[in-house]
Amino acid sequence: TCDCELILNNIGEVCLHPSFDRIIQAGWRDRMERGLFRYHLGDLQTRILPGPHGYVAQLNVQRGTERRKPQEILSIQQEFDGKQFNFNRINPEEIIFEMMKIVLVNVSPLEFGHCLFVPDPSCCFPQTLTRFAIQVGIESVLLSSDPGFRVGFNSLGAFASVNHLHLHGYYLDHELKIESMPVKPLVPEKGFFRLLDFPAGFLFYTESEEVEKVARAICEVTDFLVDGNISHNLFLTRGCPPHDCIEKEKDHCSRKGVRIAVWPRISCFGAKEESAFNVALCELAGHLPFKNKKDYELTTEKDVIDIIQSYLLPDSEFLRLEQQLTCHLMDL
Repeated sequence: TCDCELILNNIGEVCLHPSFDRIIQAGWRDRMERGLFRYHLGDLQTRILPGPHGYVAQLNVQRGTERRKPQEILSIQQEFDGKQFNFNRINPEEIIFEMMKIVLVNVSPLEFGHCLFVPDPSCCFPQTLTRFAIQVGIESVLLSSDPGFRVGFNSLGAFASVNHLHLHGYYLDHELKIESMPVKPLVPEKGFFRLLDFPAGFLFYTESEEVEKVARAICEVTDFLVDGNISHNLFLTRGCPPHDCIEKEKDHCSRKGVRIAVWPRISCFGAKEESAFNVALCELAGHLPFKNKKDYELTTEKDVIDIIQSYLLPDSEFLRLEQQLTCHLMDL
């Protein structure tokens, strides 16, 4: 353990904690230098795709060829299997620190500082979000003093590779459109909105004093999706409050809170093709890791939109789900 256990200040609010970034970054570099990763991650080739979405494309060939083979997922509600790889079987030297959960390096990183947050690993929870796990993700973003620190989650059926509850955290030194994308209020008193731009999804917003309340509402949504066998991705990032995200003001909006995007999506079961462009952890948020040079160099914004669209729910199904979730949260 370390001083990163000091998550709350004396009035119970999550506050910036510069040592959080120092410990993650120093621990990550140390383990890279000691050869604990499956490959060396240097500066990644990066380009911004021309077009209004500002997609951030990066080339990371080794993540497609050197990473551990993902588990075969057959159901959103698949139970934990201790015989499969899980985070109780890792090399202990991969652990950076413990902070209400284990924080360990991802030995197949997609960007600098890529780590895994594993809440209560000994409980052997499957890859289904709990309120505590959601709160861990939000608090981690609030703890970081770096606006480029992001957290993400893949459900089963949304290209989760390990069926043991975990979230991803990493640093990306590029602004994403999701940080200021306009929204429509759905149940604003519970921080629940709909994204008004592609890709279609939902958004929660919170600042430090509302973390528990919003985490509870997010969990109600993800539980609803799991019960309905609907795969989903979450992405958490610093972002501007919903009332500040008018297009003409986006360059000046405050990013003091956390935006949590929730994308329901079509389920993909079986083992994923590692060399392909998969819509998994961060692609819906606008960060596009490519695993082969040809796709990285030639893919256009339209290509990306077409691929992402194929993973999203049909419009009629999404709108029906929006109505169901709105009524569900209003009735609680």
